[in-house]
Amino acid sequence: MNFIDLQQQYHMYKTEIDAAVGRVIDNAQFIMGPEISLLEEELSAFTGAKHAITCSSGTDAILLALMAYGVNPGDEIITTPFSFIAAAEVIAFLKAKPVFVDIDPKTYNLNPALIENALTSRTKGIVAVDIFGQCADYDALRDVAAKHDLFLIEDGAQSFGAEYKNKHACSLGDISCTSFFPAKPLGCFGDGGAIFTDNDTLADLMRSLRLHGTGTHKYDHAHIGINGRLDTLQAAILSVKLRHFPDEIQKRNAAANYYTKNLSDVCITPFIESHNLSVYAQYVIQVENRDALMHSLNQNGIPTAIHYPRPLHLQPALSQYGYKFGNFPISENLCERVLALPMHPFLTREEQDFIIEAIKKGLRIKDSGLRIQD
Repeated sequence: MNFIDLQQQYHMYKTEIDAAVGRVIDNAQFIMGPEISLLEEELSAFTGAKHAITCSSGTDAILLALMAYGVNPGDEIITTPFSFIAAAEVIAFLKAKPVFVDIDPKTYNLNPALIENALTSRTKGIVAVDIFGQCADYDALRDVAAKHDLFLIEDGAQSFGAEYKNKHACSLGDISCTSFFPAKPLGCFGDGGAIFTDNDTLADLMRSLRLHGTGTHKYDHAHIGINGRLDTLQAAILSVKLRHFPDEIQKRNAAANYYTKNLSDVCITPFIESHNLSVYAQYVIQVENRDALMHSLNQNGIPTAIHYPRPLHLQPALSQYGYKFGNFPISENLCERVLALPMHPFLTREEQDFIIEAIKKGLRIKDSGLRIQD
């Protein structure tokens, strides 16, 4: 059993993917070939954002967004402690300070009601991370940002394909970012990412920054930038997978709904706001004795993962900011209780039934008849 079944996905689309890769190899335009601009047009149409700018990773997408806003040493950026390190890491990389705010206990996203207490005269913006495939509360976040003249960046690395109040993820921030890491809902065959905005000036600047700050000519450098381009091969693969993505979103939701229907009476299952459509980048439950259950599932051949075992404010790499255990109790508590189950569009009902019964047995709930290894 696979936690994420990339092999099955490839075999489903093999003919189309191989043909797309073959065209790139035949043309030999491996850097900024025509597939890049084609994919950017497709991503713009999919999200509804005016500009889509591909780049080398989701991390570089956030970095480029912060660079476009001129984030400087000493600036403070609000973000979440319950996430992968990427957003906090690039804030720190620019010598700014990640200022953490605890999360909503139901959605696990950044809690807008707590942000104002964390603001200082040095606060410049907010980076909201859409955790596990569900968008954050962008109306409330935008209200706080507008009131205090802050930029709002959406980190949609886990939410590409999701919806918030009938608007697509990656169209909700002043700048929005996503990742195409292979395990993401829409993933390529390596690293990749994209940036989205409706702002023409910011879009032009980020296009320059991702290409060494290039100006009007190849050797004319208007800015200090980075080498942040997406490979043409990855763009070709993503274009194929994007065509199948709406169907995969439906299948992800069907699998998630089946989990929830059968597990909600024995553990805490994901809470999805009524105005949201999640893409379930992960299907995460909360349980007591998480490690014991994880061991039991793994003994039965069921792969699991912990997203995330340690909150960001307690990471050694960020210790210079002086946070301590107890600063963000909701995030800290979740890190002790969350467990991610296999989730991908190709999960079968038989596989899910096996997982569900193994969880019930692991939680000492009466087995309904499926054979689970002791």
